[in-house]
Amino acid sequence: MKLVFATHNNHKLQEILELLNSSTELLSLNDIGYHHDIEETGSNLTENALIKARTIYNHFNYNVFADDTGLEIDALGGDPGVLSARFAGEEKDAQKNMAKVLMLMKDQPNRSARFKTVIALIIEGEEYLFEGVVEGQILHTPSGNMGFGYDPIFKPEGFSCSFAEMDAAQKNKISHRGRAVEKLIAHLISIQ
Repeated sequence: MKLVFATHNNHKLQEILELLNSSTELLSLNDIGYHHDIEETGSNLTENALIKARTIYNHFNYNVFADDTGLEIDALGGDPGVLSARFAGEEKDAQKNMAKVLMLMKDQPNRSARFKTVIALIIEGEEYLFEGVVEGQILHTPSGNMGFGYDPIFKPEGFSCSFAEMDAAQKNKISHRGRAVEKLIAHLISIQ
């Protein structure tokens, strides 16, 4: 099956490629010649994932999936949430985003947080949603240099290290995106 992943993010693409089986040919937005940013105007992760998937499906009529991911921090009322990529500004600078979170969390005793991914899949016009969540804590300082985004300051529940200290295989087994992709893959297998 040929499937478009509606992203320009090479880190996300690599994570998904490592999880998908060989019966699915995965194409990125670059592969199909779509070089524009899709404006994420939704008020939550589900709306943004659907906006991206619908944009590509309506433009190209390709089977497609898109995701949106957010870091939800309890002490910040669920922020940065849907604004995770742009928390410190429109330039989507991961270092600035982490610095802003750490500054806001400086004196917070409650460090509980979760990463959430919502995947919107459109196959032959039918829409499906899949969600993955991983609970954890916000660290006081960044740790590790693997991964991307907020990975250096997020320690998943049940582990003593941050996402950025895990290799890709270990992270994919427990990550929010990995959990959502497992549901996506199970669905794709069921319809093939």
